[in-house]
Amino acid sequence: MQLSEQEIIRREKLNKLVEMGINAFPADEYVITDTTQSIKQDFSENKKVKIAGRLMSRRIQGKASFAELQDSTGKIQVYFNRDEICTGEDKTLYNEVYKHLLDIGDIIGVEGELFKTQVGEMTVMVKNFTLLTKALRPLPHAKTDENGVVHDGFTDPELRYRQRYVDLTVNPHIKEIFVKRTKLFNAMRTFFNDAGYFEVETPILQSIPGGAAARPFITHHNALDIPLYLRIANELYLKRLIVGGFDGVYEFSKNFRNEGMDRTHNPEFTAMEIYVAYKDYNWMMDFTEKLLEFCAIQVNGTTKAKFGDHEIDFKAPYQRISMTEAIQKFTGFDITGKSEQELFDFAKSIGIEVNETMGKGKLIDEIFGEKCEGNFIQPTFITDYPIEMSPLTKKHRSKEGLTERFELMVCGKEIANAYSELNDPIDQRERFEEQLKLSEKGDDEAGQFIDEDFLRALEYGMPPTSGLGIGMDRLIMFLTNNASIQEVLFFPQMRPEKTTPQIELGEDEKVILEILNSQEEPFALAEVKERSQLSGKKWDKASKTLTKHNLVKVEKIEENLLMKLV
Repeated sequence: MQLSEQEIIRREKLNKLVEMGINAFPADEYVITDTTQSIKQDFSENKKVKIAGRLMSRRIQGKASFAELQDSTGKIQVYFNRDEICTGEDKTLYNEVYKHLLDIGDIIGVEGELFKTQVGEMTVMVKNFTLLTKALRPLPHAKTDENGVVHDGFTDPELRYRQRYVDLTVNPHIKEIFVKRTKLFNAMRTFFNDAGYFEVETPILQSIPGGAAARPFITHHNALDIPLYLRIANELYLKRLIVGGFDGVYEFSKNFRNEGMDRTHNPEFTAMEIYVAYKDYNWMMDFTEKLLEFCAIQVNGTTKAKFGDHEIDFKAPYQRISMTEAIQKFTGFDITGKSEQELFDFAKSIGIEVNETMGKGKLIDEIFGEKCEGNFIQPTFITDYPIEMSPLTKKHRSKEGLTERFELMVCGKEIANAYSELNDPIDQRERFEEQLKLSEKGDDEAGQFIDEDFLRALEYGMPPTSGLGIGMDRLIMFLTNNASIQEVLFFPQMRPEKTTPQIELGEDEKVILEILNSQEEPFALAEVKERSQLSGKKWDKASKTLTKHNLVKVEKIEENLLMKLV
């Protein structure tokens, strides 16, 4: 493992702590009586406190030092005074351990008394401290110049998502996103539970992937010697429970779709689905409005939320427009009664990329997605989808060729999908068979299986039911003003991290690295060569090895060749 100079120094400090008999990773419970938040909320002079957290900054001035401690609730100033900590003759705990062996990022426990500085800042006077964890890697250290500009902040998105633990430590405001995410889940649960509905769990590993049109992830069960699929939706299992006699069930489910990744799609995502017996999609629209209004207030304290340049208002009621009306409004084309060929020709004529695998449903979906979606900024219900797009939905009670379905659009993105659920097993079988034909035609998102057990369940009788699905990740994006789904997932899916090749460095390479490590600024190449005292042959070999493995870099600035660490 190639260690940086600071990492080497921290390991040396760890060894010194061990030699002094100090355990840098103690197992003992450290009893905490306060947090930074509780101290600030209930501050009183001379109150004794015991807190723990990460050392984030310090200013050592001889026998005294001000530092900043960060715990899960915030930051507070702590004051270290040598004579307060070391009341006897032995000053080692302050002079050696605190001043020289502790580092920014170390986790410590602090016992002390509260006071306010001359400028009125709440501070803990440290009477005793305990090292709880030695940090062997330095935290990114942002600096703010005299103009208030932040330099070297931990802002690179890939690093932040890959090392979320560092992101949460040095960018504590990021934590608020995830606090609001949990508030959203809690609010939704409260709303459903108060309505008398029952939270359940259904299988993630499924023998038949169903409930949505999507490409699944495939795995294999060794003991049964059968293929299994990570669920793309939990819909069909929840409907089985309605058949079994529950009047209302809901689930927050982890779903998996083996498809593209972008700013609004992650292959693993969280959905909420709820099914209520004896209801229809009109009732579900009213229910959804009330649900989202309640959730917005619980998360942000208001129905309004800022998203990019828009202010969204989740206060009910929401606008309602049919898909047919929306397409006609924004394209001038009426899809009613049109054949597959007519839809194909129209989509092609307005610049939509089409191919022969697309059926009527996919063509209509592409037309709507390209020409209509982006126009709906405020929460809007798009209703009455064509039957070809909705294989699990009841036919519309009065409009031929349509279904009783709606999607909720916000800022041009779908966040909810709901139906008057299809409960006719004969009709459902025919819809599955149509999906199977599309799959055989080449549509890899169409249903590739007929779930015979689900059809059997419907044959026992499912009461009239309405179901709703909400993309929880997208919803929290809108409630926290984040345009990227990666911002609202603790650990979004990413490509494997590129690793630095492990190489054995010889003495000649180490000599060059030691010279370059001695200062932050690049060296003149000639100076490094001269100070290394290597022969021409050894210099060429060592410098080539270092540049080949991307450990050092040579740059030409004007007429000068400079060498620096990468």
